[in-house]
Amino acid sequence: MSGDQHAVTPEAILQLGLGFWGPKTLLSALELDLFSALAAAPLDAETLRQRLGLHQRSARDFFDALVALGMLERRDGRYANTPATARFLDRAQPAYIGGMLEMANARLYPFWGALTEGLRTGQPQNEAKTGGNFFSALYQDPERLRQFARAMTGMSMGNTQVLAQAFPWQDHQTVIDLGCAQGGMPVQLALAHPHLGGGGFDLPPLRPVFEEYVRAFGLDDRLRFYPGDFFADPLPAADVLIMGHILHDWDLPEKRHLIAKAYAALPSGGALIVYDAIIDDDRRRNAFGLLMSLNMLIETPGGFDYTGADCRTWLRDAGFRETRVAPLAGPESMVVGVK
Repeated sequence: MSGDQHAVTPEAILQLGLGFWGPKTLLSALELDLFSALAAAPLDAETLRQRLGLHQRSARDFFDALVALGMLERRDGRYANTPATARFLDRAQPAYIGGMLEMANARLYPFWGALTEGLRTGQPQNEAKTGGNFFSALYQDPERLRQFARAMTGMSMGNTQVLAQAFPWQDHQTVIDLGCAQGGMPVQLALAHPHLGGGGFDLPPLRPVFEEYVRAFGLDDRLRFYPGDFFADPLPAADVLIMGHILHDWDLPEKRHLIAKAYAALPSGGALIVYDAIIDDDRRRNAFGLLMSLNMLIETPGGFDYTGADCRTWLRDAGFRETRVAPLAGPESMVVGVK
């Protein structure tokens, strides 16, 4: 056998195959509210164990596994949050993204256990299998809806900060975020660019959530909520429309329909910004985008993620005269179409 053959090992296969161990450890820490428990001060293992109500047997392994995974720090036998977990996983922080991860723990983790069935049938593997609908239930519970909208703000904050600098906002006066949730995107854009006005478009139950958030930043004179449904109602007009984490929810005809509605709502020279975990055109590098597309199989009847080249084609087919792809935060990118 050649030297190269001798060098082949199963390490990468085993790490990937057992990779769920680490994520589930993090999700259990969130379920236990461990990071909020450490917000005030570092704690020793026994104090932290008692505070969380854990059995003695594996508590230390649990805490140290989080250290090894980069989710906790340990100094002189005392455990503390990292800068990232202190900011994003403490419930008291405005940038808290744990709501999304809590949903992943309670819903997506067990649903992903049926991925093989989904691959064989092409059917969603979530509540729809038993006649349920997660989002219908969510919109009927104001407190859960508020928490979900807050999680959306935290999850998109990196993209928002990049987008505030990566687009020629000086050439436009108004922007509307389609599927705005709490309003994190328009608020941050308005803060970064004092000349911008506009607001957000979403289903009516999100109005009080949006208006409360906008009012907290003193922007209610520049940003307003537009209630409506993507498919049933006209889209509001603005110089720039944004679809963030929206397009991947739908099948191809629905994607094209939403893009066409955006095109119709824009003035000449206006722009549509689409952002998702855009898959690289060669479909080799952005594993997160490809896995997100599998998540759309789990969660939706026909949704899927897509490459930048795919989206540029759909935009051009809708009439957009200029298109481009640009990176945002992490594995995410935006596709811009100019009318």
